[in-house]
This record gives sequence, C-alpha cells and structure tokens, in this order.
Amino acid sequence: MSTDRDGQEPLEPEVGPTPKESPEFRPYHHPAAGWGAAKSVTHLLLRERTLVDGPRAIMRMNHENTGFDCPGCAWPDDTKGLRLDICENGIKHVTWEMTPKRVGRAFFAAHSVSELSSWSNFSLEDQGRLTEPMVYDPDTDHYVPIKWKDAFELFGRVVLGLDHPNQASFYTSGRLGNEATFLYQLMARELGTNNLPDCSNMCHEASGRGLQASLGTGKGTADLKDWEAADALFIMGVNAASNAPRMLTALAEAYHRGAQIVHINPLVEAAATRTIVPHDFLDMALFKTTRTSTLNLQPRIGGDMALIRGMAKAVLEQSKTDPKTLDQEFIARHTTGFDEYRALCENTSWDELELQSGVSRADIVKAARVYCDADRSIFSWCLGVSQHEHGVDTVREIVNLLLLRGNVGREGAGPSPVRGHSNVQGNRTCGIDHRPTEDFLNRLAEVCKIDPPCEHGLDTVGTIQAMHRGDVKVFVGMGGNFALAAPDTPYTHAALRKCELTVQVSTKLNRSHLVHGRQALILPCLGRTEKDHQRKGVQSTSVEDSMSMVHLSIGMKRPASPHLLSEPAIVAGMARAALPASRTPWEWYIEDYDRIRDTMAQVLDGFEDFNRRVRLPLGFRIKQPARELVFLTPSGSAEFSTAPLPDVVPAAGTLVLGTMRSHDQWNTTVYSDNDRYRGVKNLRTLVFMNTDDMRERGIAEFDRVNITATARDGSIRSLKDYLAIPYEIPRGCAAGYMPEMNVLVAIGDYSTQSDQPIMKHINVTINAVT
Repeated sequence: MSTDRDGQEPLEPEVGPTPKESPEFRPYHHPAAGWGAAKSVTHLLLRERTLVDGPRAIMRMNHENTGFDCPGCAWPDDTKGLRLDICENGIKHVTWEMTPKRVGRAFFAAHSVSELSSWSNFSLEDQGRLTEPMVYDPDTDHYVPIKWKDAFELFGRVVLGLDHPNQASFYTSGRLGNEATFLYQLMARELGTNNLPDCSNMCHEASGRGLQASLGTGKGTADLKDWEAADALFIMGVNAASNAPRMLTALAEAYHRGAQIVHINPLVEAAATRTIVPHDFLDMALFKTTRTSTLNLQPRIGGDMALIRGMAKAVLEQSKTDPKTLDQEFIARHTTGFDEYRALCENTSWDELELQSGVSRADIVKAARVYCDADRSIFSWCLGVSQHEHGVDTVREIVNLLLLRGNVGREGAGPSPVRGHSNVQGNRTCGIDHRPTEDFLNRLAEVCKIDPPCEHGLDTVGTIQAMHRGDVKVFVGMGGNFALAAPDTPYTHAALRKCELTVQVSTKLNRSHLVHGRQALILPCLGRTEKDHQRKGVQSTSVEDSMSMVHLSIGMKRPASPHLLSEPAIVAGMARAALPASRTPWEWYIEDYDRIRDTMAQVLDGFEDFNRRVRLPLGFRIKQPARELVFLTPSGSAEFSTAPLPDVVPAAGTLVLGTMRSHDQWNTTVYSDNDRYRGVKNLRTLVFMNTDDMRERGIAEFDRVNITATARDGSIRSLKDYLAIPYEIPRGCAAGYMPEMNVLVAIGDYSTQSDQPIMKHINVTINAVT
C-alpha cells in the first residue's frame, strides 16, 4: 500500500499475476541463459499458445533486411549475420505481442473502467491485443468503439480549441520506429510546441548530456566491432543478463580471446558470473559454461563516480614511475583541462574515495591495473550510473578516465552506454527532443516549410507537473505505459486525470488506459512483428540500435485485427485533423515510407542517401564526429571535467534504495512474479537488503517490513507489508522492483543535472512490521 503527501487513496502494489504458491528465495548459482532460458521460453510459448508463430518469429527476428527488429532491447545485431541472434527476453517480448488473445468491443462492454481499475497490471495486459479504436463514455464508465475518422476528429477538435499549443504534450516510448518518430515530432512542431518528453528523460538523459559536454556527441563512440577488439571491458550499473541479454555473447567471446571483463555493480548479477550462449549448440549439449567476468566490484549505490576517480588517481600515480601509462600525445593534441583534472585527483584522498565508493583502495587499484595493462578499453553503463543526482558528472568522470589513455576515437575503445529499449536512441536522433538545437530547427523549417518554435519544451517531469497545475490539457502517449513508468505514482495519476484529453497509442490494454483525462482515446497500432500494408505495398520501418547502426525492420505476421493502423498512419491522421490547413503531405507520406525517408535524409545529419544505405546488409552507421577525433565542444577538444565528489553515504539509520526490473519483466510489462536470476519465485513486493542491515533492524528473511522514503521537500511516501530478502549487497543499500516502487520517488526528486527522476537513489528507512 502507498500514500502520497496529499493523502490520496492507496494504490495497489500488485503488478504481476497473483501468486498461487508461497514465495520462495534460493540464491541462483546456475549460468545465465542456457537451458534455464530455453525452459522459460518454452513455458511462455505454451502459456501464450504461440507454438507455431513463436518459432517462426524466432527465425525472422534480427535478420538483416528480411526480418523484424526485436522490440525489446537496443543491443546491436551481430556483425557476422548470425541467424539466431536472439535472447530469452526478446522472445518473451515478441510472444507477448503475438498472443492470440483479443480485447475488442465485447470486452469493454462487459467491463467498466472502474472494474478494470481493480485488476492487476498483469491481468490487464494478459487479456491480449487491442483490436479497434475506443473512446471513453463518462455516462457509462465504459470504453466504446469509435471510427478512426471520428477519433481523429475528436483529437483535432480538442487541440484546435486549446489556448496555446504548449497546452499539449507528446510523449514517446522507445519502441516507435524512425519514420513515425519523424512525423510525430513534425506534427508537434508544426502545431507550435516542443513539448516532446520521452523515456530517455527517465533513463539515459544523463548519458547524453555527459557525453555531449565531454566529447560533443550525445552517443557512445564504440560499436560492436570495437567490442570484438577490446582488451578490457568495464560493465557498470547494468544487469545485462536481463536487460541486454545478447551482450552475453560479446562477454563470452571476449573471455575466450583473453580479454579482461570487470563488472561494477552493487549487486553481483548473473551476467557477471558465467553463461551458456543458447546458439552455441555444442556448449548447450555439453552444458559447457563460459565465464563472463574476471573481476567483480560492488560499490555502494551512487559510489561509481568515486570508484572511477579512484581508478584515475591510481593511473596518475602509476604514471609517475611509468610515463607510458598516460597517452601524452593524445592528451596534448585532443584534450583540454588535463592539468586541472590531475590536480583534482591528487587532492582527493584515498580515505574519501574508499568512503564514498564503498570499495577498498586495493580493489580500486586492482581495477586500475586491469585498465593500464589493456591497450584498448571500453566502458559500458546503464541506469545504475545515470539515474542519480550526479549522473552527468559520473558519465563525464568515465570519459575522463578514457581520455587518460587515449581510449576514444580508435578501434576497440570508447564509451558505450547500453540503451535499454529498442529505438529509444533513434527517437532522439529523429527529433524527439524537448531541447532541440537551432541547427536542427532551421533545417526542419527549410525542408518541411514550417515555422517550428524555438523555446524549449517540457520533458517528462515537467509535463507531469504542468498537467497537475492544469497548464497541459492534452497528453498523447505514443506507446509505453506512462501511468506506471513515471515517478510519484499517485501524483502522476492525479495529473493525467486533470487533462481534457488523453490519447494512448498502444498494442495491449494497460494501466494508462484507465488513468485518463475527461475525454480519452485508445488508438490500437500494429506491432513490430506485423505486416504494414499501405497503398504502395508492404512497408518497412527503420530503427537505430545502441551503437548508432540504422537498419530496416519488416513485419512477418498478419495483423491482429483488420482495424489496426500503423504508427505513421495514426500520427498522420492526428496531424491532418489538428492541422487542417497544413501543407505537409501527410497522406502522401503514408502511401510509401520511402517518401518519409527521403525527407528525413534532407533534415537529419548523417541520414544522407537514407533509402539506399538503409537497405545495405546490416544497414549503416550514423557518422560519429568524436569517433574521428572531431570534438564538437566549445573548445574543439575533448574536455576533462572537474566536478566535486558527491556525498552518497546514507545518514545513520537510513538506507539508499535503488529500483530495478526483475528478470521476468520488460519495462512495466511483467511476465510472472518470478526473478530467476535472483532466486525469487512468486514474489514482487520485496526488498533486497544486506544481512547486517537486516540484523541491525531485527529483520529476518521473509519478515514483513514497511519502507518509508523521505523526499527533498520533507514529504513522506510509504510502502507497507513488503517482504525482506537477504542479498549480497553493500551495507547501507537496498533494492526492489519498479514500477511498484516508483511511488517512493517524489515528483520533485529529480536530478538538477539531467532532470531525470532519481530512481536509483531513494533515501529510505526500513522497519519490521510489529
């Protein structure tokens, strides 16, 4: 149960299916992937009744130019054209989309919104695919069918009635393809607003801003070929076995060739132990495992920046006796601010570094020695690094360390953030940005003949606050499950309910359809696996992976309903209704997506000759100036940063809690109440704790506890009757699952550096229920 500072009614904590058995916890000691993954996939295929379509999809997923891109994570497709470049969670995600279950008018006629609001989030999505557009009827409290034409007219009528375009906000989930993304931002800017929040605002905004400040690019510079050539890989703040499972192949291959693999994470996750890669059939047959790490370090939550600075300090100390430790030529020719950074490291004591990182000097030096012994190193990170107040500074600190040895702009080296959702990086590349650059807007204006607004728009947190004030009256969710993904759940729900109109473009029923404005539309779209028929034939869409590769995705399956529209077609329909006098050829674009790509080629830097290049084997890589040692920073060089170390040590009696996904989960979609890699069955309302912290509070395994978070403004948020699980996690740290724990993150608790909600650094007290 949870309450917010305004005393709103509690929210149900349940997200997965109601457990039919007692909760279990047995530490996981098996390899990641392998037969455990095969068993899990088989179970899901049986449960979803997709024993025919599921295997067919597996044989088409991630195949260059002939298959569809996995709608799960954004890990790149194998450079060798691997025919089974798949993973457990990708198959689960596809199978969940391909279910034969349907949610049509009969379902909505039988169940009111009030009734559905009492269902678990798992039960809502488990009903199956949406089949036709629906509109909320306040007189009956039911969704009822509406024709596409009438749905678009309703949207247009409300938008045209706004006092100002900034009273609308257009949210984007990471699954949206590049062509729909481009049209979506074009519609918003032609309407006159830059209110374009997206899931990056909650995940990797810090990564983009940190890399931009240090290197002049908001993306990583390393690609998959660099991973194949690196001598050392440093993996930070990511549970790769669940969030980017295909990374396991890269880690296994790296270990076989003798590369060093260092995992830095408060929890030792399954990906940091050993694996059996499923498409290595001989290994599967022989149960032969491969190690995926050579060193594991467990900093306290938020201690990554101190650990990295400690490594830099050790590198600089070694350089006093071994000048070759530093790449002096690279530093002199391509960087600025080195002397200041060296002085900062020298003046930071080892005692402070050990205290803030939670890692001993000996272990920090051990990691630094791995770094110094490697000729080429890659640092890769995810939300464990970015979802903190100091996330931008930490990313910049990682770049500082890379610069010391010239590990930018050459083969086998560089920064490599792990984007957790397919095409979330492509969304930003193709214009979803509430802070667009002047160059982008000027080119958009010239090519598309519109007058885009110049002032910055609202991001995710800003949109929620504006809806709560009544300043944003129309909210459009292009995919995702905003009501669950956002922080401060009661506050976010109250904000959505204050809207005049909420529009959700979705494939399946979810909580965001039930937490709606005075008027509400559900607009069902095609899934990534389905054929997209338009006037000029079956269409393909493009996506961008974590490493800037752009390639085509082509659906293989008949749509779940003849009444579904593609995302580009839905955007065009909304745009024409809200912009009746628009000179943009919305309908013409939808006939043939090549036409959209031709326009994108003129607007987007790096997309020149788009239609030809995207059809090359494996597509093409967007040019990356920093990779060529061209740094688009104010100084024209890669810039060392000199940020002070944050104090991340929790106050006496308190803990720092980080939210995370379970293994049987993808973003807000939960497939079961199990978390195989952490040894949990039939339980999600839990908190992982250090055994000494539990003993100090008189808490035993499976004891019921209350978790109370104190926000910056002093307000209190609580979760009651959670079960405590002892886990190998540093003292002073705790962890639990999102979206249940999002309620603990106050709307005002966001990073002043990135504006991201601080979902990995929640100050809490945990007490046994008496």
